Amino acid sequence: MTSKSKTSDATKSVAAESSTDERTAAERATEDGTPTLPPLASGRRRSPRARRPAARRPDFDRPELYLNRELSWLEFNRRVLGEAVDASNPLLERVKFLAIFTSNLDEFFMIRVSGLRAQLKASVLNPPPDGMTPAEQVAKIHEQLAPMLDLAAECWHQELKPQLAEHDIRILGYDALRKKQRRLLRRLFEREIFPALTPLAFDPSHPFPHISNLSINLAVVVQHPTQGERFARVKVPQVFPRLLRVPEEHKADQAQHLGLEELSSNHFVWLEEVIAHNLDMLFPACTMIASHPFRVTRDADVEIEEDEASDLLEAMEEVVGQRHFGHAVRIEHGDDMPESIRDTLVRNLGLAPYQTFSSSAPLGLSDLMQLVKVDRPELKDPPHAPHTPAVVSGDENIFDIIAKRDVLLFHPYDSFTPVVDFVRAAARDPKVLAIKQTLYRVGPDSPIVKALMEARDNGKQVAVLVELKARFDETNNIVWARALERAGVHVVYGVLGLKTHAKMALVVRREKGGTIRYVHLGTGNYNPVTARLYTDFGFFTRDEQIGVDVSHLFNGLTGYGRPEVYRKLLVAPRTMRQELLRRIDREIEHHRADGGGGHLIFKCNSLVDPKTIRALYKASNAGVRVQLQIRGICCLRPGVEGISENIEVTSLIGRFLEHPRAYWFRNAGEPELFLGSADLMPRNLDGRVEVLFPIEDPEIREKIRAHILEPHLADNQNLHRLQPDGCYELVEPAEGEEPRDAHQEMIDHPERWH
Repeated sequence: MTSKSKTSDATKSVAAESSTDERTAAERATEDGTPTLPPLASGRRRSPRARRPAARRPDFDRPELYLNRELSWLEFNRRVLGEAVDASNPLLERVKFLAIFTSNLDEFFMIRVSGLRAQLKASVLNPPPDGMTPAEQVAKIHEQLAPMLDLAAECWHQELKPQLAEHDIRILGYDALRKKQRRLLRRLFEREIFPALTPLAFDPSHPFPHISNLSINLAVVVQHPTQGERFARVKVPQVFPRLLRVPEEHKADQAQHLGLEELSSNHFVWLEEVIAHNLDMLFPACTMIASHPFRVTRDADVEIEEDEASDLLEAMEEVVGQRHFGHAVRIEHGDDMPESIRDTLVRNLGLAPYQTFSSSAPLGLSDLMQLVKVDRPELKDPPHAPHTPAVVSGDENIFDIIAKRDVLLFHPYDSFTPVVDFVRAAARDPKVLAIKQTLYRVGPDSPIVKALMEARDNGKQVAVLVELKARFDETNNIVWARALERAGVHVVYGVLGLKTHAKMALVVRREKGGTIRYVHLGTGNYNPVTARLYTDFGFFTRDEQIGVDVSHLFNGLTGYGRPEVYRKLLVAPRTMRQELLRRIDREIEHHRADGGGGHLIFKCNSLVDPKTIRALYKASNAGVRVQLQIRGICCLRPGVEGISENIEVTSLIGRFLEHPRAYWFRNAGEPELFLGSADLMPRNLDGRVEVLFPIEDPEIREKIRAHILEPHLADNQNLHRLQPDGCYELVEPAEGEEPRDAHQEMIDHPERWH
């Protein structure tokens, strides 16, 4: 089926299935007696006779002024796919981006599409600011997704796979293997894989088996000697590598005594193909007719009733296990799967036909990340060694350094080691009385957690807030929470009804002048692994008022109640949105009073919050220049005359994942800059504990603007600019303009912000 026909069928199927009111916002408004608004001109000038009355205030609530959140996210993932398609990227980096594109899409279906499906089934009509109903959103998602999936398959078959083969990294079909290789794999299959397989029949005496989330499965059709044609399912075990290494023919004899993990060639075969070609061992009395791989995605947005849970830790352990049993929201299969088998799967999984996705590419391309580990440095980005700033690279005590000046780090260009050393030094320093820290995603084998346990062993008071509700990291956080508790650390699990997303570490130290608070605040997680892959700010200070704010916030997180007012921090859900909106209004006032010059620079992951978007529209309408660099979702529509023609929205996708949040206000020549953990989304501003902290040192603040924010905004190699229609265009150098790659510029000149 072509992408076009898939889209048409999906639209019809969603419409038929949904019991919600699927009319457009304009149609509903007409029926209510409210006049419809004309479509936006997308930047085109209005006719002179169509000018607004001078006194009329623009309506910033019109649905057509807002881009749909889900479709904006798809546009972000399209940009990720673009990195896989881009031939200027190193080959294995392109493979990595194709894997990330697929992994992103898995999460999108597990969380966002499953949520829309739930609204459809519940007949919920609660449209977002853009006015699209759940049915309209689902149909549009399928329409936009189909060509992207076709492009991903084409990229794999026509470009990446052949080019990998040119470099002797081969992904072979089972039929392409030599006889010796097939014999070896059959021995390995019999010895290692076969014992882990469990064929499950489906017939009147055997119910349809449960298909776990994101697992690869084989739909097997066999001819039974007495019962005729029968259907069975075989799950591909996830305990084995998805891509099995196969020996080159001349090494097959030496490899016959090795296990799967001991093979070392860069020739691979998909695990499901090995199983499919050896199914006769699983069905010895039957004749094999066919086998077809398929993959099911389930709703993974499990919720926990915190107010009914007597033990949040145990409740989260139970909830995590439920992810494999959520409702099915998607089935993927090869494009050669017969309709009869597909219909059997669709019917028994409770899916609608439009929820099936066929492809000529292998299923679950996120497993291509395995190839990125192949030791071929010439096919990857040049290695990057993080820089250790001179201010923290000597033998001087870290607390003495922070006492003299605030210290800014910009990861991964700056090393994450000083952050680990800060916690370690606190654990070992006899003057340190207490350590308090938030942990959201710390990763495996965490040196931060080990340092906190060491601090407790050394008699420090240690309190750690472990956020158990960090999606898809719950299991890892549960393990660390139990380990910290066993070490005697005071562990709390967040605030009822909120996620704690703030990144804070507080060290309380006794010194001659009294008790001093040392603080680390960041935009990213306390995770040394992701600190080499994500761009993030880290900030050390002993500012007294910030220290008091952090102390009060920790006391509120571990005890009861939080202050309504903070001295310097902007804290969600208490003060953050209102303080940001107040500063946007202030920028408008300064712009009007000074006859111009208003300027805002916001850099974050997502912009969804309608109140913030309306404030930015108001600023643009007043003439304030607004530069937004939003990596992912952006629901603001730029370039609309009279509304947002002074707003530029860009997205930077490149070597590193852009993750920092920075909010800069010109403020009539007295700039303000806040860094922190919060994106401009209702979930962050209303449903999470978030922190934005000020950079008050004029020198550091100006260096961030001039040497970090400005180069990122001026990039012309990796930057995409959002158009009024919701699509993005790659920014290219103007005639005579020098190429600028912000990521490479940061790698080459980390000294500029120190």
